[in-house]
Amino acid sequence: MSESTGHVLRRAFQIAPALSKGLWLTLALAVFGTGLQLVVPITVQRIIDSVLLSNEQVDTSSVVTSGLIALVAVAFAMWARRTSLARLARSSVTGLTDLRVTTFGYLHKLSMLHVQSERRGALVSRVTSDIETMQQFMEWGGVGMILGAAQILLAVMLMLVYEWRLALMITVGVLIYSVMLLWFQGILRRAHDSVRERVADSLSVVGEATAGLPTVRAFGMESVVMGKVSTALDRQYRAEYGAGALAAVLFSSAEIFAGVITASVIAVGVIFGVSWGLSAGTLVAFLFLVTLLVEPVQMLVETINQAQSAGAGLRKVLNLLDTPIEVADPVDGVSLPDRPLDLRFEEVRFRYPTGDDVLHNVTVSIAAGERVAVVGETGSGKTTFAKLATRLLDPADGSISIADVPINEVRFDSLRSRVSYVPQEGFLFEGTVADNVRYGKPDANDAGVRVAFADLGLLEWVDALTDGIDTRVGERGSNLSAGERQLVAIARAWIANPDLLVLDEATSAVDPAIEVQIRRAIERLTSGRTSITVAHRLSTAEASDTVLVLDAGRLVERGRHEDLVRAAGVYADLHRDWEGSVVE
Repeated sequence: MSESTGHVLRRAFQIAPALSKGLWLTLALAVFGTGLQLVVPITVQRIIDSVLLSNEQVDTSSVVTSGLIALVAVAFAMWARRTSLARLARSSVTGLTDLRVTTFGYLHKLSMLHVQSERRGALVSRVTSDIETMQQFMEWGGVGMILGAAQILLAVMLMLVYEWRLALMITVGVLIYSVMLLWFQGILRRAHDSVRERVADSLSVVGEATAGLPTVRAFGMESVVMGKVSTALDRQYRAEYGAGALAAVLFSSAEIFAGVITASVIAVGVIFGVSWGLSAGTLVAFLFLVTLLVEPVQMLVETINQAQSAGAGLRKVLNLLDTPIEVADPVDGVSLPDRPLDLRFEEVRFRYPTGDDVLHNVTVSIAAGERVAVVGETGSGKTTFAKLATRLLDPADGSISIADVPINEVRFDSLRSRVSYVPQEGFLFEGTVADNVRYGKPDANDAGVRVAFADLGLLEWVDALTDGIDTRVGERGSNLSAGERQLVAIARAWIANPDLLVLDEATSAVDPAIEVQIRRAIERLTSGRTSITVAHRLSTAEASDTVLVLDAGRLVERGRHEDLVRAAGVYADLHRDWEGSVVE
């Protein structure tokens, strides 16, 4: 196995200790079982030389006794090998499940920037298929490598006892073949790295095509999407076919090696056996040992292909786990004080990795209980401002504090329990309406969920659904309209009862009746608590205590709606354009 693959395996053992738990006992059982297999060639050699080829009368009882001993040894060998296999399989399943959970948990710690920049299929592949290849290897290939290595070592040791010159010849042959394998597995590793990349590509393309099926059908783009999917799957096929062809060459070389070794032993034994004092029994025992040697070599050759696939998948997982956590939970974090929350931005600057600054030196204070609307043209930095306020992002420069506590010093559990964010698209999980509302308060019962809708003036709406709060929303809330999904998201935020609420208002794509319900629900949701609303329609700004106006990432105006309209600045222009679009 290549050094790089061995290195990633050692890292996997560190991340998931269950993988190596009890490994030494497993190894001991494997070696014990393999050692007992050597009883068979030893017994054959003794029976041939001491009984069959002797001039004395055959001692039947001695032959039977030797045979029974060999039979018992084989039975114990089978038990030891089976036990070692079961132990390794159990530790593999446990350890790799831990690794899968660790990977998924780490994925949730990564910044939104990193998650959004990655293809969804690639991230899913890290947790599923990449670790699955490792599990297949550990459960089967790993056992084979342990047993094979022990079997080769013990077979060579017994060969040296019987005839060192013949053993030396075989050892040299094995070493030459091993060097070839080390060279070839580097080629295999690169081939399997390519396979894992193509699998991730295919998952991304197929997942995107499936999620966008309504749009594809609406615009008659089936042939275009089919072309993209076919191209991705064809690339995966070519990568897998190439890796498979290389593996076939490797398997064929193992067969050739086995034949050459066996023929060499017979030829050298016949030619030099007499001069070396090699008995017939010893030569036959040697052939048994060659079989014990060649069998694991062939198995190891097959395992190398599986190991490279597993190593490629594991490298992808470790690369994810090596990704720096840009927005980290502070080690010695503090809790937010038990009082109404205010918010302050001080010279905050933010830029995305692929572009220029999105926010420029923003300084603003939001008092506890103040209802603030953030407005501006598309791309002015409104949503970025909202995400910074909830620490879904960290600023490049400047500082943000909540209740006079730097936001990057607040523990996540305290921050998330006191600060809630409602995104522009109300994302819903597979399950019922009630299940999704409980994401805001996991211990809420059905009565509490109904109270949340009632407090928001939405009880009549939710009861009108097919099964009320038990209505299934479908994957990503596909059974509900965009506006209805937003209503559920608002109820989720309400039941969480945050002290600071940040919401990205989304009413542009909903029908008027639902829009009215959303606005009324938002008014109740923001009443009496500190709130920041990214306002896409300026009717929200009109009802706010304070309006923040962003223009090209800069805070250019702040004040009440009436004052800003009279000021005839950027906000007045936005408001005039908005009123014109409403009239039209």
